[in-house]
Amino acid sequence: MPENNEDTAGQIRKAVSVIRELRPAYKTLLDFYGQIFVAQETSKSRTHIIAIQIPEEVLSVKIREEFPLISMSEFAIDTEAYESLSREICSIAERDHGNMAVPAKMLIHAADTGKIELRSLFSGLLEGNSSFFEKITGELGIEKDSLAFLTYNSIKPSLSLCAEQLSGYLDTDNKWEKGYCPICGNPPAVSSLEGEGERFLFCGFCWHKWHAPRLFCPFCDNRDGKTLRYFYSEEEKEYRADVCDKCKKYVKTVDTRKIERMFHPPLEHISTLHLDMQAKDMGLESGVQTGL
Repeated sequence: MPENNEDTAGQIRKAVSVIRELRPAYKTLLDFYGQIFVAQETSKSRTHIIAIQIPEEVLSVKIREEFPLISMSEFAIDTEAYESLSREICSIAERDHGNMAVPAKMLIHAADTGKIELRSLFSGLLEGNSSFFEKITGELGIEKDSLAFLTYNSIKPSLSLCAEQLSGYLDTDNKWEKGYCPICGNPPAVSSLEGEGERFLFCGFCWHKWHAPRLFCPFCDNRDGKTLRYFYSEEEKEYRADVCDKCKKYVKTVDTRKIERMFHPPLEHISTLHLDMQAKDMGLESGVQTGL
């Protein structure tokens, strides 16, 4: 296991390189996201959040009723680290010259000229304030999705550290067999198979990892093996899509026993878009929308 953020950043770089060799068509996408994932991991070392305290009486109710520990608006964010990473990610986007280059340049210009405070963006995102984003979109001319992308990826280290801190409140004696994250209530973006075939889910927002039943749809709680299946490619046996014929949704799964590189869930999520396209052609729908 990596010992620190620099070790993890290095392993992410190696994983990106390995996947790029395996799937050259992803080169441009991997080059862009690889820089972002490394920047996020490096940012963790300078990100400091205030620990969230959950009173015992509140905690007991949440555990008994199987409620997530917090709502999205309650995440603790290191504002200084967020603003620093936001500028770094915008610089990456500008250098990349892709679809995010112009929005990134416009956002930093707006921040430098006092038209917007960067810290106001993550508050709007966490509170699910779509009207706020629409207002900013109108004022700055930046598409809502682009603004959300840049904001989400800039607060991600805080989200991750916050989830790690909050995981200490979880009841480890009882498995969380729900399809939503026990930390923040969001659905999973990726699933993994590990060890002796145990299945784990990864939150599509804070990326908390939790143990899940092997036969189980996280989106409709279907546990009927007759309506649960998966598809995969003979060329990529480490990947598959777990499908529920009941709700017509799927979650991508990585069999970590079949890969030798570091398993970084967000990286595997974006490097398997061909599975998403295949699923779409089959009339299936992804169960999650993330800020990736």
